[in-house]
Amino acid sequence: MLKQTIGENAGHIWRLLNEKDEMQLTELLKISEIEESEFNRSLGWLAREDKVGFYSDDENEFVFLIH
Repeated sequence: MLKQTIGENAGHIWRLLNEKDEMQLTELLKISEIEESEFNRSLGWLAREDKVGFYSDDENEFVFLIH
């Protein structure tokens, strides 16, 4: 079931971020070992639930946990 997989991946992403609080999106994608489209769906789920926020500098995009 797609919705269940998205939720499981969202939990995995949340746990990875919980260890570091924030990460570059590209680094998080790499260490999560989740396929990119599934990663984006799961990250969107977390964003919709106000669990993560985003910011960027001139070169990188970052994601962080909202506590």
